[in-house]
Amino acid sequence: MSEFVEGNFLGLPEGQGTPDVAILSVPYELTSSYGQGSNEGPKATIAASAQVELYDALLPEDLPCGFQIRTAEAWNGEGGTLQEQLSGICEYVTPYLTSSFPVILGGEHGMLPAIISAVSEGINLKDLTIVQIDAHADLRDELEGDSFSHACAIRRSLDLGVGQVLQIGIRAFAREEIEFADNDGRVQSWFARDILNPCGGEAAWRKWLDTLSRISGPVWLTLDMDGLDPAYVPTTGTPVPGGLAYWQVVEIIEKIATASDAKWIGADINEIVPDPNNNVTEFTAAMLATKIVSTYLASLLRDEQ
Repeated sequence: MSEFVEGNFLGLPEGQGTPDVAILSVPYELTSSYGQGSNEGPKATIAASAQVELYDALLPEDLPCGFQIRTAEAWNGEGGTLQEQLSGICEYVTPYLTSSFPVILGGEHGMLPAIISAVSEGINLKDLTIVQIDAHADLRDELEGDSFSHACAIRRSLDLGVGQVLQIGIRAFAREEIEFADNDGRVQSWFARDILNPCGGEAAWRKWLDTLSRISGPVWLTLDMDGLDPAYVPTTGTPVPGGLAYWQVVEIIEKIATASDAKWIGADINEIVPDPNNNVTEFTAAMLATKIVSTYLASLLRDEQ
């Protein structure tokens, strides 16, 4: 049994040297338009992770399974303006992209363009695929006059030059977003209604998984907690009924890691608003973060064989 260290992800002690996985915290919340509190999400998720089991059937040993997992000090939140804060997030994330697999806990989804800006320093973004789990398309050009609103996160990421976005769970969107997706070949949307439809939903789901299996090049997973049904995330910032099941998200994570021509470079989990009643939202986030870590590490072990 590993020594427990309070304040570390999964309570794991940190080894020496360059970490294989870095757990980053970005308590950013400036543009939330409904529920508040996502700035407390990273801290709550790390605390909840202390209750997550270290066993995963994909791994030959319990986590950390011989790897180094480091919980980094949280982003300091400095910056007098929105753009200064986004620049600060970019600077915070950048050092972990070249040598580790970052799992970034947020914070509102508006942090994504800053993360993608950091990613662009190491790769050509036209080669990047963003896999987006979300209730919202996040393709608005602006919301309430703010072009860097959380509702614009994917649109701004595409502006940076991202080559492809595969989004699933979408069920709350504006006409503007549908028209943009229809006219921009970089965006493919799988709507929750089609995936979860008792008549034909299974075929749509299989087509989605097949699409994931055929990804080539670098991949970034952005997981907005409201992509799941509110039964799993009752306190996320903008909960929407009719979302994905927990096990569907797990299958997506595992499919990304096994896409033969893909290189998974990192992930973020955002819109984590702590649940004051029963801790469901942050525990779900902690479980999914753990699944991302274990699945990525399992892929490293496969590559070594």
